Amino acid sequence: MCRFVAYLGQETSLSSLVTEPAHSLIHQSYHSHERKEPLNGDGFGVTWYDRRISELPATLRDVSPAWNNQNLLSIASLVRSQCVFAHIRAATPGLPVTQLNCHPFSCGKFTFMHNGFISNFQKIRRSLLAKLSEASFNMIAGSTDSELLFAMFLDALKTQPSEDCESMGRALQQAIETVERVNRDAGCTDDSLLNLAVTDGYEMAVTRYITDGSDAANTLYHHQGQSYTCVDGVCQMSPAEDAADVVLIASEPLSNHSQWAQVRPNHLLLVDRSLGVRTVDM
Repeated sequence: MCRFVAYLGQETSLSSLVTEPAHSLIHQSYHSHERKEPLNGDGFGVTWYDRRISELPATLRDVSPAWNNQNLLSIASLVRSQCVFAHIRAATPGLPVTQLNCHPFSCGKFTFMHNGFISNFQKIRRSLLAKLSEASFNMIAGSTDSELLFAMFLDALKTQPSEDCESMGRALQQAIETVERVNRDAGCTDDSLLNLAVTDGYEMAVTRYITDGSDAANTLYHHQGQSYTCVDGVCQMSPAEDAADVVLIASEPLSNHSQWAQVRPNHLLLVDRSLGVRTVDM
């Protein structure tokens, strides 16, 4: 059911998130600690922003397991960014393992990833697609519930007064509410698991959500501080004296540092341009 990491703050290498930590995303791809099934080997993706060059993100995605991809291992220590989204995939049964279905997904300046699934997806997929604008419908290249959620988010964002983290958060909630409403209309009472993350390279909005609001929601943590370093597999976040300069959000902590805080089920995490972090009840 996937694992992901989102980073915003001082420039860091991809390797400090993906390969170096003792419980890095690569480690989670074959030995996840907080899933019943520890393998997440159905592909991976990393998206990063380089604001000196463009407002648009760059992405590397592949269907090979993250632990065995030489391209990822080669570039991870050389690419640096102030905003990184990284994802390892455990494909929902019935959905193919293709590069187009690997997260993160990008459109314009926005990047999106998902941990979980839409319950009853094959039954309600057509109804959800019918609600999309033509532009968002044509954006979809793969067959996942996740990319459809991204398209729904983009349409919902157009109804918001701005594109800041609060508006992104409201658009995520609108997409979730639409999924739940369509599922109810179809008579489905099973839980959807919708940990969604979106960024424009400067701000982030991330949900931890399950239909029934229980602790069975997929795990989500956040950690913030003055600076983030990773040396010999040991990752440390120095405490912030005032405002944070680094925010990390992850399905599972990358380290055993006690300051990782778990996000409560059915809550929304908002990170603004000044790296202020706020949690909102959904």
